[in-house]
Amino acid sequence: MRGIVAFGDRGRVSFPGSIGDPGPAERHLRRRPPTVPGALLSVGALVALVLGTFGPIGAGAPAGAVPYRAAHESAYGSALSTGSVGTVWLCRPGMPADPCTSSLKTTVVAAPGAKSVVNPSVAAASKFDCFYVYPTVSTETTLNADLRIQAAETSTAIAQADRFSTVCRVWAPMYRQFTLFALEGALSKGTSVAAIATLETAYQSLKSGFEEYLAHYNDGRPIIFIGHSQGASLLIALLKQLVDSNAALRSRLVLAIIPGGNVVVANGSQQGGSFSHIPACSSKGEAGCVIAYSSFPSQPPAASLFGRPGQGVSALSGQTASTGVHVVCVNPAALGGGRAVLDGLYPTGGRLATPWVEYPQLYQGRCESGGGATWLDVTKMPGASVKRQILKEQDGPNWGYHPYDINVALGNLVADVAAAETTWSQRAHG
Repeated sequence: MRGIVAFGDRGRVSFPGSIGDPGPAERHLRRRPPTVPGALLSVGALVALVLGTFGPIGAGAPAGAVPYRAAHESAYGSALSTGSVGTVWLCRPGMPADPCTSSLKTTVVAAPGAKSVVNPSVAAASKFDCFYVYPTVSTETTLNADLRIQAAETSTAIAQADRFSTVCRVWAPMYRQFTLFALEGALSKGTSVAAIATLETAYQSLKSGFEEYLAHYNDGRPIIFIGHSQGASLLIALLKQLVDSNAALRSRLVLAIIPGGNVVVANGSQQGGSFSHIPACSSKGEAGCVIAYSSFPSQPPAASLFGRPGQGVSALSGQTASTGVHVVCVNPAALGGGRAVLDGLYPTGGRLATPWVEYPQLYQGRCESGGGATWLDVTKMPGASVKRQILKEQDGPNWGYHPYDINVALGNLVADVAAAETTWSQRAHG
């Protein structure tokens, strides 16, 4: 899935055109597969089959299923092996030219159009780690991306993870994600051994990177998990398998920020769906919980990929239940609920003198539910200037504001991490 992806999801980072007039959003060079009747069902069925049989969620393969290793070798040849080499790090503390510690100099555009510049500092000595999983951005024409660091991964890490370097040390492994090329093939050709191996390869590759991080680099530090779209989906699976049932590791969970992945909870509860022991956040400064949401300008359509349980992106993490649960919405600007101002931060892509632009007092958000959907309702602030950055449903109403999930509230999310770190430290040393 690509959210800077989902099923045919357009991967990109959106940039404002200029301070006075944002203009059209800019995109990574990739195209969306044509929408065809039944495409969502076929891909959803494919992913549910993969993750529900012998993938990260399922307990084992049914009779007659092709074992992962055999499927992998059939698709790629025996010479390739997930996790056979050391982790390639997209972001790692102390690494030269680390995209997650790039310049944070920011042009702040106030409501009346006044400008100022701020320059936040990287917290190189932070006692907290962030583990970031990027969404589908690979432009490779293979089923799984390789581990080469390319422009798409670098620009996405800057757009989504760089700002968190003010509150944590950011780690981001390269992983063999399910590419747009693979999604196009699944849409046109349906389920295949190669497609099954492709999804399992993505998860196993990420899991290998996380386990190497724990074994060699973490040193017992508390962790903030961050991911979006495919990254969020894989983190749902990873947290469920490796963290949720591990009390010692769970005690080091500061926060999980995983929008655009359809985290679910049991109706009437803050947990009991995707996770048994990790609740959705419900108060400012809460630690050990999940912030998740999908942003829309209004109620998601019936065929939406996000905000509705048991469909769309839910399939990527093996979540097929459509009754008795609902998709989580935690407002990043007001964890306890209600409408609040969203602090949007966007990379400028060289369009301004600073690499970042901030639009305070432009959008507001409130978690809403209705018609079987739950979503972060994003609207412009009353009286906001029309000439400032404007969000658009660029992929149609079924996608909502999915590409902007992180950036529309990036300032709030960084503040949420800082508050949770304070709570975690007080609890750990109190």
